[in-house]
Formats: sequence, C-alpha cells, structure tokens
Amino acid sequence: MTGQTEAFAPLSEISGLHELAGRYDAILCDVWGVLIDGKKHFPRAADAMKRFRAQGGRVVLITNASRPDAEVRRQLLGLGLPEYAFDDLVSAGELTCREIVARKGQACYHLGPPRDDGLFEEAGRRLGAPVRKVSPQEADYVVCTGLFAEREETPADYDDRLAALKARGLAMLCANPDIVVAIGDDIVYCAGALAERYAAMGGEVLMYGKPYAPIYDAARARLAALPGGPVEDARIVAIGDGVFTDLAGAARAGLDCVFVTDGVHVDELRPNGAGVDPAALERLVAKSGARPMALAREVFW
Repeated sequence: MTGQTEAFAPLSEISGLHELAGRYDAILCDVWGVLIDGKKHFPRAADAMKRFRAQGGRVVLITNASRPDAEVRRQLLGLGLPEYAFDDLVSAGELTCREIVARKGQACYHLGPPRDDGLFEEAGRRLGAPVRKVSPQEADYVVCTGLFAEREETPADYDDRLAALKARGLAMLCANPDIVVAIGDDIVYCAGALAERYAAMGGEVLMYGKPYAPIYDAARARLAALPGGPVEDARIVAIGDGVFTDLAGAARAGLDCVFVTDGVHVDELRPNGAGVDPAALERLVAKSGARPMALAREVFW
C-alpha cells in the first residue's frame, strides 16, 4: 500500500478513525485541511485524535507551516484546537529555522510576507543575535516563506525576481513546500509554488517539509521521545489531504496513509458536490506516484 502504483481494487472510505485504532500505534497527522482550515479547528477531528490517544495511541502533527514549532502551536491553540488532540508537532518552519541557525554568519534574503518574521526572530534567539536579512544583491542565500501578497499574486509574477536570484547562484531554503493551501473557502499559493519555479530554472532548492525525508525523520524522533519509545513504521499511519505532500511523502517514508478527500483537492474530487468521482480520484492518485490505504471524507472517530 505504500508507494505501489500497479493495479489495485477500488479505494474504500473508512467509517471512522476507530477502524484503525487497533492497527496503528501512532498517527502523523496533517494540520491544514484535516484539523483546521486556517480560520477554525474541526471539533470532530480533534475528538478523534483525543479518542485515539485515550486508547494508547500517540499523535504527532506534521505540518508544512513555515513557522517554528512553538509559533505553530500557539496558532493552533488560538484557533481552538485542544491540547488533548496531539502529543507533539513538527513543522517545516522549525527545520528551516535550524538550517538558518546552522548558517550562522551568513546573510539571507527573505522572500515572503512580513507575517513570517517570527521564523527569523526565533532563529535570532537561538543564535543570540539577530539574523542578518539583506537585499537579494547582498544575500548569501534565500529563505522563501511564500508570496508577498498571496491573494493578489501568482507564482508567474515572480519569474524575473527568481531569475535574478538564480543568476547569483543563491540556494533557496523553502520553508513550506506546499504549492497551494485552503484558507477557509479560498485556495492560495504557498512557498512551494515559488520553489518549484526556481528549481525549474535550475536554482538550488532545499525543502524541509512534506513530501521530503527530513520532516518524517523529525516526526519519528518526536514519537521516539514520547513515553513508549520508538514506533515501527508498520505501526504508523499518516493522515492528510494533499496527494503531492501527505500521500507522496508517506509513501516515500514507507508509511501507510489515509487520504482526506474533503481538503485541498475537493473541487477536483467532488465536482458536483456529491460523492467522490472515481476517475478523478484515480487520476490524482496516479499523479502522486503513491496510493493511500484508505479514504476519509473528513476525520472523525
């Protein structure tokens, strides 16, 4: 079920997370589209995680958010997500922050909105001195956290700027590999869309979130640090709504995955607002190069 693309029986939808409680000891759960929509949390999903944990399971949230772990935690709690819904979390922003710290003495150009400044403030706290943020002409590397005006711009608007960065041979740290994300009813572009274009130009891109290995390695380490110690991959299931991030990432990591269909791909999967279009589902899954072990319209117990 992990990463296989040959002929399969039609994918089935689970009747609730309770079906998986005896099969898995840990969940790596996506955040946006599964537990929250950027404006509020989903109470039934939070309750399902609570019940899974009450039966001895462990839950680590795994998110492509471009902010450090502590900031993501504050944001989630601020949206009403209860602390009982998870044991720990790891973000792409946290791993990016660590890389910024590792590049002590170098100056960076921040490609992204000011609201993501917390990433650099946290790196500065860990360094004991502010991160030196400079113009593209002075930078040693780039940190991309997204579009400056995500609701008005498209990635194509950045081609000239990206070409200039490529001409200088600057490596780009992509703090959020998502291409798009749903915020309420809106779909907006993320840092991954710019990183994708930069890589297509021949630019060097370092990715720190799903579907890449570093964030899964970090999530396994978080699980291992919890009471009970390490969890075998066969006893871990990932849950997410992105085929190119959650599904592909789980397959690369050798993990089973439950694909949430009422997330970022809902318009493609449910063009008439009814049931999942089987042909659309197969096309989407085929593009990911992986296959989920099951479907869920949303997460509930």
